[in-house]
Amino acid sequence: MSPRSLPTRSLAVAGLSTIVEWYDFTLYLYFATVLSRIFFGGGAVGLGDALAGFALAYLMRPVGAIVFGHIGDRYGRRVTMLLSMGMMTAAMLATAMLPTHAQVGPLAGWLMIGLRCVMAFSVGGEYTGVVAYLLEGARAGRRGFVTSLASAASEVGALLAAGVSAITVASLSAQSLTDWGWRIPFLVGAALAGVILVARSTMAESPDFLRQQAQATTPANPLAHSLRHHRAAIGRGFAISALGSITYYVGITYVPSFLSAMGTTGEADALWLSTLAALAVILVTPMVGWLTDRVGRRPVLVTLALAGMVLPMAMFLLMQGGFGVALAGAVVLACLGGAVSAVGAVATAEQFPGEGRLSGLAFGATSATALFGGLTPWLAHWLIERSGWAPAPGAMIALVALCVLPVLLTLPETAPRIRKKGRPVAGSAFRVNPARGYAYAACAASSLAGRRMR
Repeated sequence: MSPRSLPTRSLAVAGLSTIVEWYDFTLYLYFATVLSRIFFGGGAVGLGDALAGFALAYLMRPVGAIVFGHIGDRYGRRVTMLLSMGMMTAAMLATAMLPTHAQVGPLAGWLMIGLRCVMAFSVGGEYTGVVAYLLEGARAGRRGFVTSLASAASEVGALLAAGVSAITVASLSAQSLTDWGWRIPFLVGAALAGVILVARSTMAESPDFLRQQAQATTPANPLAHSLRHHRAAIGRGFAISALGSITYYVGITYVPSFLSAMGTTGEADALWLSTLAALAVILVTPMVGWLTDRVGRRPVLVTLALAGMVLPMAMFLLMQGGFGVALAGAVVLACLGGAVSAVGAVATAEQFPGEGRLSGLAFGATSATALFGGLTPWLAHWLIERSGWAPAPGAMIALVALCVLPVLLTLPETAPRIRKKGRPVAGSAFRVNPARGYAYAACAASSLAGRRMR
């Protein structure tokens, strides 16, 4: 093991723990048509309410990111990851115990939305903690690959969600599914979260946070520190995450609801199709992470933005055909979303030094996810309902890709192998605040992120 890296076991536990985060939120979207009947009364209105509830709850994600980001920047990455996973475990178990619309009426929907808010709050801290931990614990030349494994693991969670949902729907009658079968996927998620929580308790602390403690550079107020010193980085992180969020949430997780709403496939077929698409993403994601370590973050992001301007509309139009062409369209969209997620995770985290990194990610990346992730499935459904134009979700992706392309074209390259020898990254000048004695480095590569203090 390199002295600049964390033990492989700690990195593996951190990366695999994203399975739970994406299992839960993907489960909700993949199961949206079922849950709309159980909690919101069913029909087009019920599905719209279910997606609107998802969007509303997702607004809690940046709030959670800010709270957990403060904890992680002040008290350690390990602490914030333990707290967020504990909250996720409790929320998933409580969801499995909820009463239905048939039992308590509209209250059921509000209870579901309330627990969605709790889940989104905890997931906000989950993303920032895991990404920072993996970046800080990986060797410099493998940051893209190692950080992308979190995205790959999240697809394992999405795959589990799609698979468990498909098996549950296919194995039970409609009445049994409504009466009690819908609880099974959430109970599986709660058990999985409990296992990950126990495994996380054995993780080592991030070497960069140990370095901050040893040098007394931990910001007293991480939020103010990030806003004062890293506003440009926050903006870049927002743009990168906006593209990643809309390609993932519209191009991947919304697809089953789209196929069901358009009458292309039934619920069970749509879930199986999404399972196959998730398998494709698991293969693509680490390959893209590996590629960014060799050719850089910027060229990969620019290429994916250009693809996002062209492919999505054609794929949503294609998916109105039979199962075969729908599968092809879903796989292309899934690979695009997975690729952006792979490079987006490391690229956003590398915009910040270790000091205040989680808070910076909270303002930039997580805020974009709340807007372009939580709101967009509902907006896509609303646009199709109002216009009847099937490519509308693809047009949303293309518009965001077009808007963020200028930012990506001017993005400072942060991949260590790609930067020219002796040439500093934009904004990487070492600065000292005499009043407080803090030393700052304006990018992760130029900080002492790899030094291990014992």
